[in-house]
Amino acid sequence: MDTREVIIIGSGPAGLTAAIYTARANLHPLVIEGIGAGGQLMLTTDVENFPGFPAGILGPELMAQFREQAIRFGAEFVTADADRVDFASDPKRVWVGGVEYSAQTIIISTGAQARMLGLDSERQLLGHGVSTCATCDGFFFRGHEIAVVGGGDSALEEATFLTRFADKVTLVHRRKELRASKIMQDRAFANPKIEFRWNSVVEEVKGEGSLQSVVLRDTETDATSELAVTGMFVAIGHDPNTTLFKGHLELDSEGYIVTAPGSARTSIPGVYAGGDVQDRTYRQAITAAGSGCMAALEAEKYLESLGDRSSAG
Repeated sequence: MDTREVIIIGSGPAGLTAAIYTARANLHPLVIEGIGAGGQLMLTTDVENFPGFPAGILGPELMAQFREQAIRFGAEFVTADADRVDFASDPKRVWVGGVEYSAQTIIISTGAQARMLGLDSERQLLGHGVSTCATCDGFFFRGHEIAVVGGGDSALEEATFLTRFADKVTLVHRRKELRASKIMQDRAFANPKIEFRWNSVVEEVKGEGSLQSVVLRDTETDATSELAVTGMFVAIGHDPNTTLFKGHLELDSEGYIVTAPGSARTSIPGVYAGGDVQDRTYRQAITAAGSGCMAALEAEKYLESLGDRSSAG
């Protein structure tokens, strides 16, 4: 079995940027892109904040262009999920189904998933009024009335941000009080554009082709009511896709991969992480791409330090 120089696990903006950089450095990366190739941008309609596309671009189209660029420089792809890893050995090993691959360096870019409410109707309207990212999609709701679901800091941050565009933001929270920090609560309560629906959960989202209203259920009385909104932002947290790496790498209390400050280095030498799998703060395509670049450059530097690049592959 040939030992490669780089294996990249994941194929969102971070993974594909790492693939472009490592392929251009003649490191012949193998990208295990996963069944859900392309990451969260595959669920996004219009991307208007990625530099270089003044007219905007569809999320899947942007990811297709990333992938095409990586292939042009020689990256190889396996369209399946990695199901086992061994980073304690040297070289490091990754299994996809019954096939074992080995490499001197690994770049992890498996991303994170926004927690959803779990409604069928919500999935159908994702990208058509239902969103999980205010900074990505807020601009499209200028002059609209919208809802934000959640009660933590991220929900209040999104609600406050969305008042720049929307005429009215209704924060829907299942309890009577918020979990958010006092400063975030004070800011939201002082904002005349934010209203609150306490003790309420979303039962259904309605709309033909785009969101028109949400059905709310009162958690105390079970009474239902309909709230007319053209946008709903779900802000109940994210889950990093790190189940595969538990017991192999240092993870933080929420399951994100821990990287050294200002670096893509993980707790294992030769293993790097970029994008939402280690970024709990920004979660943007452009920052993911930047951290994928960092991971690629650090992997290249690590390989050079081994001094045996010529014997690999």
